[in-house]
Amino acid sequence: MSSSQGIGDVQIAFVDGFIAMRDGRSPEGPSLIFTPAEWNAFVLGARDGEFDLT
Repeated sequence: MSSSQGIGDVQIAFVDGFIAMRDGRSPEGPSLIFTPAEWNAFVLGARDGEFDLT
């Protein structure tokens, strides 16, 4: 799954029980790897506006 809204291109993959996220414009670069619990905390934080910089 990927998103191309805005200036970024984030790609998300569900692999072997983990969640990987990378910059789709630079796929050879590093990926962030999350456990399901970490991913859940990230998604809930995003929904609650925890990362809203405006």
